[in-house]
This record gives sequence, C-alpha cells and structure tokens, in this order.
Amino acid sequence: MLLPMIERFLREHDMPPTRFGRDCARDPRLVFDLRLGREPGDRVRRRVEHFMNNYCRSVQQ
Repeated sequence: MLLPMIERFLREHDMPPTRFGRDCARDPRLVFDLRLGREPGDRVRRRVEHFMNNYCRSVQQ
C-alpha cells in the first residue's frame, strides 16, 4: 500500500526516486528496494508519510 502512494507522489511531483528516498529517509535506494519487495518498518513508513504530507503542504504555500 505504501509503494503505490510513493509512485503516485513521484509522478505528481516529477521527483526522482533517489531524491525521494534521500530526502525522506536518508536512503537513496529506498524506492528501488520497495519495488523489489522490501517491507518497510513502522518508523520508515511514518517518515515517508510525514515527508509526503509536509512536502505537499510546503509546495501549496
């Protein structure tokens, strides 16, 4: 469920997956690993969701 949200975010904001992973979790391979089946822990999931929510707000202002 997290990966489809990330993929949509990347398309909507025209953001490379490495930048997304680096900015939200300090892990440039995050999106690639998720695509390969990595299951994120609760902490990473919360960081990713927090990043996407705050990024959307900061872009709108």
